[in-house]
Amino acid sequence: MDATILRALLLITLAIALVLLTRRPVRRGFGAGPAFTLWLLPLLVAALPWLPTLPPHWAVLPAIHVLPGASPTASPIRSIASVPWLGLAWLVGALLCLSRLLTHYLRLRRQSCHLPGPMTESLLHEMDTLDPRRLRLHPAGPAVLWAPRSLLLLPPDFMQRFDATERGLVLRHELTHLRRGDALWNLLAELAGALLWFHPLMWLALPRFRLDQELACDERVLRHSPQDEAGYAQTLLHSAGMSPAPALIPWLAEPQLKERLTMIQRHRPGALRRRIGCLALATLMAGGVFVAQASTGPSSDRQAESDLTYNAKLQPRYPAPAIKNNEQGMVLLTVQVHADGTVGTIAYDPKHSTTTSADLIAAASDA
Repeated sequence: MDATILRALLLITLAIALVLLTRRPVRRGFGAGPAFTLWLLPLLVAALPWLPTLPPHWAVLPAIHVLPGASPTASPIRSIASVPWLGLAWLVGALLCLSRLLTHYLRLRRQSCHLPGPMTESLLHEMDTLDPRRLRLHPAGPAVLWAPRSLLLLPPDFMQRFDATERGLVLRHELTHLRRGDALWNLLAELAGALLWFHPLMWLALPRFRLDQELACDERVLRHSPQDEAGYAQTLLHSAGMSPAPALIPWLAEPQLKERLTMIQRHRPGALRRRIGCLALATLMAGGVFVAQASTGPSSDRQAESDLTYNAKLQPRYPAPAIKNNEQGMVLLTVQVHADGTVGTIAYDPKHSTTTSADLIAAASDA
């Protein structure tokens, strides 16, 4: 179990590092949407232990050569189980992070309230695609909050802060978040951050995940109405200075402002290039998961492979009758190992062995 956890952490670390290195080139080449899909890679890697195992004939294991007379030696490896305070420290940190997230979420829900009737009517008159059941008032808005039915939070001064054109752009942006299910993805990212609170790359990745999410949403909104680019940028500038709350998908977080304005001004890839990018990324991610899973194999094999002291514990005991009869020599065995790692037949090889002692052969076979 310890080896499985360490291997999963290593794979997740490599996946996050790969996403951080490639997100910008992918965004420039294929658009913000395909760049945001890169964040599926750490999730797929984390889910590897629960994915179905590959068929045995899909992976060919290299031959294992054993040197005669060699005695496997290894320095003792301390497992996580032998350091109880390490697991306890992780558990305490994770519980604190999850408690903070839950407290903040409950506070947001408690502080939100339904829109006044006149405000709801005005917004429905301006945009009839709004669902009034999802609209709430909250000072942290405009933002999207996850719930079993995700909510759109609007500030009490929404009608005064923005004019009609700006209100339409902000609402279209937030509705795009709702349709994409970004509120749920943001919650999953927050939970992952709480579980991996000790991981420095996770704290580096979370704000970039949110930025890529916003850029993908901006790109989709402007793809359907490219004539609104200037107004969209003006609305972002008008919104600067607002203080969005964490655990939300806010309309604007000021550190994102420069990147979002740059994306609006830059020429965005066409539909064909976006599709090619998504297809290429999906193929690469599926191939990466395939290779990772093929290299890990069944969990029991991974455990035995990672513990270098495993083979040292299985040294054959010299049988007492062989000692009494002064029997010695080398026993060579042909061992059949099935694809699932279990042992099949064990046959004595008289041609390459230097002894015919039944006691020594039995001791070697038992080991």
